[in-house]
Amino acid sequence: MKRRQLLLTGATACAAAYVAAPALAVARGGPTGTLRFGTTPVFLDDQVGFLARWAAYLSAAVETPVQFVRRRSYRDIMGLLRSQELDAAWICGFPWVVNKQSLRGLSIPIYEGAPLYRSYLIVPSTDRTTSSHADLAGKVFAFSDPDSNSGYLVPRTTMIRAGIDPDRHFARTFYTWGHKNVVRAVADGLANGGSVDGYVWETLGKVAPALVAKTRVAWRSPLYGFPPLAVRASLNEEVETRLRTALIGMTGSPDGRALLTELNLDGFGPFRDEVFDGIAALVAVNTGRNT
Repeated sequence: MKRRQLLLTGATACAAAYVAAPALAVARGGPTGTLRFGTTPVFLDDQVGFLARWAAYLSAAVETPVQFVRRRSYRDIMGLLRSQELDAAWICGFPWVVNKQSLRGLSIPIYEGAPLYRSYLIVPSTDRTTSSHADLAGKVFAFSDPDSNSGYLVPRTTMIRAGIDPDRHFARTFYTWGHKNVVRAVADGLANGGSVDGYVWETLGKVAPALVAKTRVAWRSPLYGFPPLAVRASLNEEVETRLRTALIGMTGSPDGRALLTELNLDGFGPFRDEVFDGIAALVAVNTGRNT
């Protein structure tokens, strides 16, 4: 099955319990209903508590109840956006590029002064020799999510460009369904290497330094568009505007800045599709391959 087909047949099975909103509220995504915002696992130890605080902040700013809905994978999130069971979501540049015809860009987070980040190849801290994916031939490798740019598309395309067949290079590969889980897998010796979002690895270095210290960055990718926030194309435009304004305005309030500090972000900026041109080029390299 081709990559595009895979991304367009996302499962909607529940990976975490949630309180369902009325069908009318979901369809409107407006003042009389709940705005449902999808997210995949993040690096926070207190993820539930953080999302509750963020939901309260956005609910007040948007003047509409905001409810975060967690799922294990980007594929699950995309399926819920297409079925209009979600109004907005924090996705990744890879599914944005492939599915943007059914979405509208909402905002791009700003990290270290720019809407950009890198993919990291990490290895155990005891491995002092690995410097590229080529050095891990015949080893065990951890990917984060098959629809992740930094956790799947970047390492795969990097190997293809180097003349390496990513389907035959490693003895075994597996998905961890979360960048923090990639770090854990490498730190615990379950994998000889893994591909992880550089922003997540750097942030974990602040909140979980003992874990990160068991790993080492062996290679850093070029810069790519930071995982964006998007809304379904059918969402009420007034609600979309209020949500975008609330996100961008977080730097202007003490509560908003406190939430951004927990996320290790400078803020949320305007959406610009050209930021993802580099990821689109990676998708093009993989076109026609069974990824």
